[in-house]
Amino acid sequence: MLSFIVRRVFQLLFVVWGAVTLVFFLYFLLPGDAAEILAGGDNRAVSETVVTNTRNKLGLDRPVIVQYGKYLKSIVTFDFGKSFKDGREVSEIIKERAPASLRLAVWAIMLEASVGISLGILSAKRKNSVADTVTTITAAVASAIPVFVLGYAFQQVTGVYANNHDWPQWLRLPVQRIGPDEWYLWIIPSAEQFRYLVQPMIVLASVSTIIVARLTRTTMLEVGKAEYVRTARAKGLKEGVITRRHTLRNAMIPVITFIGIDFGTLITAAILTETVFNWPGLGSKLVASAEGRDLPVLLALTVVVVLVYGIVNLAVDISYAWFDPRVRLAGGER
Repeated sequence: MLSFIVRRVFQLLFVVWGAVTLVFFLYFLLPGDAAEILAGGDNRAVSETVVTNTRNKLGLDRPVIVQYGKYLKSIVTFDFGKSFKDGREVSEIIKERAPASLRLAVWAIMLEASVGISLGILSAKRKNSVADTVTTITAAVASAIPVFVLGYAFQQVTGVYANNHDWPQWLRLPVQRIGPDEWYLWIIPSAEQFRYLVQPMIVLASVSTIIVARLTRTTMLEVGKAEYVRTARAKGLKEGVITRRHTLRNAMIPVITFIGIDFGTLITAAILTETVFNWPGLGSKLVASAEGRDLPVLLALTVVVVLVYGIVNLAVDISYAWFDPRVRLAGGER
């Protein structure tokens, strides 16, 4: 187990280096002059003197390879420097944005796991029934709807339409921003805060919930054909006991894999959902930093994204041993 973790940590460090290197050099391949854009050249005429001063101030006048070495050293020491746009410490920006993304992701993943797995079990237990057919059709429809379209549809129904037609107050949900930002024990929203959370949470989890449901159904049906399940039935065990002790636990490995990887995605790459609902998280900041040529913020968020993915994937791999004792992590074998 220890050798597996050490090996994965070294692989993660290599991936972080590769991602940072790729993003850094792509930054200088983007069209336009970064110094001119940072000086305000997108919105107004800027003199060459101002552009030159901006370039010198931000260190963009140095050779690219020198800048690369500087940023690589700063990332190793976790000193991400200051934002090109407003001069704020990048670490402060991450601390400010990360809680919003993490809270939204945690609630979305809880909705995805609870509803998705429940629907999957129901579909597997009632194969070819009405419930199974409805889940299948819903999965096909949901996978074809872009997230931003679903988000705007929610806003129109619970925001515009609900207020114009005097719906009950609890159905008139806010459609923008994070709200009062009131949380108990860091993760439990207040009643008013939950009204701001519910729409982005549902939209963010919508497509993944259907995928989890279909994946759970498929694996449950496959495991249900296994010999040890047939033996359990032959012994006269109740169907509920067979599902809990044999079928569900062994069917969870691919489901846990997807949920774990998706959790990393929800934390760091919920760009469309955060943009539609104006949720101040890491995803929307990543897009803003790329558009605004804010290199220190862009590189720092790249590191955060890769680290989150790597750590979540490592946790998922380790969890295999609990769900299936046949899985072995040591010695490079499973």
